[in-house]
Amino acid sequence: MLGRYDACDDLRLVARTTPLAASVRRKLAECLTPATPDHPWAGRRFSAGWGTRGELMYYPVTPELVAEFVADTAVDAGRYRHPVRFIRIREDFTAADVPGFSD
Repeated sequence: MLGRYDACDDLRLVARTTPLAASVRRKLAECLTPATPDHPWAGRRFSAGWGTRGELMYYPVTPELVAEFVADTAVDAGRYRHPVRFIRIREDFTAADVPGFSD
């Protein structure tokens, strides 16, 4: 799950990735820090996908990394409609470098 801060500094869900290869998941796990209980998404529930009733299992992490991804142009209220393809972590950017968006 990918989030982005909006103009009010609220963390918003903007995309879900396609399934990641095991090697990519292992590398990402080394970079991520588990979130504290005050994470903006703590206790929230997200659907597993369009048209499903299942819930997505997720583990919140500290929102401090910037991800590069490839997406199509289908965006609805600031959220990509289709899963995006993760490319890499951009170590040359911080979350503060990414402009906020508004709904």
